[in-house]
Amino acid sequence: MTQNLALLSNLVPDYEAGIAFFVGQMGFELLEDTDLGCGKRWVRVAPAGAQTAFLLAKAVGDQQIAAIGNQGGGRVWLFLQTDDFARDYTAMRANGVTFDETPRDEPYGQVAVFSDPFGNRWDLIAFKR
Repeated sequence: MTQNLALLSNLVPDYEAGIAFFVGQMGFELLEDTDLGCGKRWVRVAPAGAQTAFLLAKAVGDQQIAAIGNQGGGRVWLFLQTDDFARDYTAMRANGVTFDETPRDEPYGQVAVFSDPFGNRWDLIAFKR
């Protein structure tokens, strides 16, 4: 039996803001945008060639709205792996992604923390080989 993590739900204030950031600034692919009716959509985005995608979920209700940007409890909880750190760091900065620090070398690889416009903290990371 083969398994893989297919989707992670990521709360966003609205679908257009999520698409604008993940596709427009991060360079992810828009895999699907299906209208489900009653203001709901099935919106999947992912880095090119990735097995795991995000399901962009429009936050509804006070509890979900309060969780936007805090799904990791203030910690880095998303790790975007790259095979070319300099290329992706440069491209992301050029597209308006805000990094919280300058790149640094760690025993496990090169890394820099950035935040998405919703408040979630990420690592852009190139693991050592």
